Amino acid sequence: MGFEGEKREEEEGVRMANDFFWSYTDEPHASRRRQILSQYPQIKHLFGPDPFAFLKISGVVLLQLWTATFLHDATWLKILIVAYFFGSFLNHNLFLAIHELSHNLAFSTPVYNRWLGIFANLPVGVPMSVTFQKYHLEHHRFQGVDGIDMDIPSHAEAHVVKNVLAKSIWVILQLFFYAFRPLFLKPKPPGVWEFVNFTIQISLDGAMVYFWGWKSLGYLILSTFVGGGMHPMAGHFISEHYVFKPEQETYSYYGPLNLMTWSVGYHNEHHDFPRIPGSKLYKVKEIAPEYYENLDSYKSWSQVIYMYIMDRTVGPFCRMKRKLSTKGNKSE
Repeated sequence: MGFEGEKREEEEGVRMANDFFWSYTDEPHASRRRQILSQYPQIKHLFGPDPFAFLKISGVVLLQLWTATFLHDATWLKILIVAYFFGSFLNHNLFLAIHELSHNLAFSTPVYNRWLGIFANLPVGVPMSVTFQKYHLEHHRFQGVDGIDMDIPSHAEAHVVKNVLAKSIWVILQLFFYAFRPLFLKPKPPGVWEFVNFTIQISLDGAMVYFWGWKSLGYLILSTFVGGGMHPMAGHFISEHYVFKPEQETYSYYGPLNLMTWSVGYHNEHHDFPRIPGSKLYKVKEIAPEYYENLDSYKSWSQVIYMYIMDRTVGPFCRMKRKLSTKGNKSE
């Protein structure tokens, strides 16, 4: 693969890079998908919705909403502790359920997935499911493309986040950067579905405050915030595409938290086959192991966060970028 960035560490010693890695080839997933399907066409049998997605999402939503009402008269310290060690796992699970639904992997009919995404959004506390889908699908179709893939940090972030303290703060607040970056850099006009998402979410939030008080809503918001920051579940934000090895731009995680995160850790497999639900992604690696066993991967998201913060050569610039291809051959 053609890219710039290999010599930066040699030239700058242990200093952090001051530009992104630039690739002059297309993203790797579309070509690998074609190769795997030509050799293992049976993988197509894995395509399609997860028949248990609705039940799994409903169970987590109801459990989290019940927990919020149960804590209506708890102390703020207790709410914070429960949010970090319990609620954060539930809300991050729902965030990744919304990711799954953005690929229409609960129902064959897209609009049903959209409604379920709005339902899964309820305990998150902030309306985001519809907007997330718009930007996330572009991340797949235009992975790394400058000005289109909003998963990549902005130049402003990269120029400010240059040391251990700044990176620690950035990790704690990364959910805010992830959410607001596209709204500032590539805003899209809201449509009817955003209005529906907003109305239903604000109605739920208002009902929660009216019947159970601010502490119940505070628990939900805290669960979202702490679960997207310095938290093991949030390690996937960094592990998926931050470049620790210049020859590779997508990394998988094969650890136990896949059980709670819709197997989003199987990220190379997911980008290769976004039409396969998380519950079946492990089968892709089983069927075609030679395509994945030689790729670098992780076994701990907590370790990834630690590496990102403590490695003085790693920061927001450690992402692969490319210019928009004129071939028109984009990943799904």
